[in-house]
Amino acid sequence: MELSGEPIPAHQSSHRADPSAGDLQLEERTSLRRVRGLSTELTDITEVEYRQLRLEEVVLAGVWTSGSAAHAEASMRELAALAETAGSVVLEGLIQRRDKPDAATYLGSGKAAELREVVEATGADTVICDGELTPAQLTALEKIVKVKVIDRTALILDIFAQHATSREGKAQVSLAQMEYMLPRLRGWGEALSRQAGGRAGSNGGVGLRGPGETKIETDRRRIRERMAKLRREIQAMKSSRDTKRARRQRNQVPAVAIVGYTNAGKSSLLNALTDAGVLVQNALFATLDPTTRRAELDDGREYVLTDTVGFVRHLPTQLVEAFRSTLEEVTSADVLLHVVDGSDEFPLEQINAVRQVIDDVVREQEAPAPPEMLVINKIDAADPVALAKLRRTLPDAVFVSAHTKAGIPGLRTRIAEMLTRTDVEVLVEVPYSRGDLVSRIHAEGTVSLETHESEGTRIRAHVPPALASVLVDYGL
Repeated sequence: MELSGEPIPAHQSSHRADPSAGDLQLEERTSLRRVRGLSTELTDITEVEYRQLRLEEVVLAGVWTSGSAAHAEASMRELAALAETAGSVVLEGLIQRRDKPDAATYLGSGKAAELREVVEATGADTVICDGELTPAQLTALEKIVKVKVIDRTALILDIFAQHATSREGKAQVSLAQMEYMLPRLRGWGEALSRQAGGRAGSNGGVGLRGPGETKIETDRRRIRERMAKLRREIQAMKSSRDTKRARRQRNQVPAVAIVGYTNAGKSSLLNALTDAGVLVQNALFATLDPTTRRAELDDGREYVLTDTVGFVRHLPTQLVEAFRSTLEEVTSADVLLHVVDGSDEFPLEQINAVRQVIDDVVREQEAPAPPEMLVINKIDAADPVALAKLRRTLPDAVFVSAHTKAGIPGLRTRIAEMLTRTDVEVLVEVPYSRGDLVSRIHAEGTVSLETHESEGTRIRAHVPPALASVLVDYGL
């Protein structure tokens, strides 16, 4: 069903159920419509020092260096989806087969000239390259095609900036954008230079020489100061989240983190398991801020589920760095639910891309990786033959559909099993004077045997390691 930008009449809206937080977020994102034909781009784009992304009608360009043609086309389709998520209209896409990107212009000179012809024929105002270009490559390619050129990294950063809602999310995206922009600042030539050195009689002469800053140096200094301030703010917000996490750990509430490729259905799975009502949208990077909800296992034990930001192939290093505090939810979890889009053309590549990012985060924090459970989602939309092949390749994975709720009961059982694996089996006799410990065993563990003896309550149970250490003195 297509989303309409028209408001709902009052007589219709009164019959709708109360909207969830996710519904309100989705309505907010779709309420503003882009007005076409209002581009304010300068004719000579080489003189623009600060360029705000105004994606309108774009042509995609990629370099196919390895893999099959199907892989190259899949990468371009993903780039097109990213561009559409940012609000652009994709007109055309070009792929060049070569060993490595051209050092000067990313594309070879012949392909760059062909790209210029395509831009002129389609009337596109932007070219998006499927890779991270150096500042020199961006400048050289813009001189050839005569329109704005951005790369995959800038595109993803722009999507993150659009979707960030929390104070921490906005700060993280701003920091990532500044790290990307810093080496790409452009000066306006010597006309705006604030340096005056040189021999007497030239460059201003006596009294005007000495330490000064060019305009671009001033901008860089201000950006570095702003980045330092953002890092301090993010660190302060991290401390608040660390406090909440420590409180959960003291209360022995198991934590499950949902990770996976962008648009794999992580938020839908969170809703299916907890009825959380978080934003669900068929778009890339719909979720940026981690959402934590309480859930209950079939045996009554509580645990928390955290929906995290999605990953993507070639995720910009600036984003991984800026979102490092958010990604700590991954390393502190007891279990990782690694959600995979079963309807994707190359699901195994999605798995590898996500694991690579997780490995980087784990290595940086020098923490052991939590046990992982693969969850193949969207089985209702997947090709049956591809699904059968996945079942053979990934025999330990759980196959579900968050949309139809197929396989969700089995997933709950597997989550309970994995959370139980971290527990310790104990056989204790607790004195009747320590009824508080008996209550904790029932609340935090799974009791398999309980009898009342002359000295106290004898219990066999699986309990968290922290509780097991408290019960050591009462062991049999």
